Amino acid sequence: MTHLHLLHLRLLQPSRATISIAGKITTLPSPPRRSRPPCCRMSSGSDPSPPLSHTLTLPVQPAEPVHVVAATGVSDSQFRSAIDSSLFKQWLKNLQSETGILSSGAGTLKRVLIQGVDMFGSRIGFLKFKADIFDKETGKKVPGIVFARGPAVAVLILLDSDGVTYAVLTEQARVPMGRFVLELPAGMLDDDKGDFVGTAVREVEEETGIQLNLEDMVDLTAFLNPSTGCRVIPSPGGCDEELGIFLFRGNVDSAIIKQLQGKETGLQDHGELIKVRVIPYEKLWRATGDAKVLMAIGLYEMAKREGLLPLINQPATSARQ
Repeated sequence: MTHLHLLHLRLLQPSRATISIAGKITTLPSPPRRSRPPCCRMSSGSDPSPPLSHTLTLPVQPAEPVHVVAATGVSDSQFRSAIDSSLFKQWLKNLQSETGILSSGAGTLKRVLIQGVDMFGSRIGFLKFKADIFDKETGKKVPGIVFARGPAVAVLILLDSDGVTYAVLTEQARVPMGRFVLELPAGMLDDDKGDFVGTAVREVEEETGIQLNLEDMVDLTAFLNPSTGCRVIPSPGGCDEELGIFLFRGNVDSAIIKQLQGKETGLQDHGELIKVRVIPYEKLWRATGDAKVLMAIGLYEMAKREGLLPLINQPATSARQ
């Protein structure tokens, strides 16, 4: 039996993306200033800058252009980056896809307000905007506040040792929740190339210290109906995130389980302060409210019941030191 080994973490250099802008950013000309008479009236201050704007023409509604504007506080460079980002372009593509809101002509996109842009180095990490989409039949606006963060991955790692199957989790501070949360190793895709499995392997190494081979990863979301896009959607009412959930299962010594328990990992220069937690799989569904964990359990158990999984309890030949 080949055993699973732990690795030292490799700090990955952030990817560099060249940002360009398709289309033209326009601003309205400032009105001419009137000369002030020499008196002691209070000045009202300088005129506010006109909002940044951009016009899009979508193939599904060629006669109805879409006006994209920037909210107060969004800089020119942020606005340009937002419009040219893969997050925004993918959202527009989804709207016009076969199952998209605009595909049947039932809805119309009239305006997009870019409200916030968070940069991760040279690329956009998070994008927040408000979309004005109207139902043509009723004339009513469809709720349209969007937090765009793009695709991500999560990995269910199951390790068999001395007759017990263990799940490997991470415990880290989650500021939006205000507390520490037990989760599956997970992370966002760094670019728009769609390398889900490569990202999954990298995140496992960064967050747990375990190195796996690409070919030993099982894509649990690939078993979903193709109409779903073979991804799970955690919060479609407000976020565009789509998750690819992967499985790795192998055999290890009990010593490996002990070494993993409480191991401190993560990219500290990225603010990641992570501890590894190992718990019996049979207790996993009650151990945390993390949606990634619960979705992974559901996919794994259903795929196992349907006989869709490759042979399990294989030696962990993919792990190497």
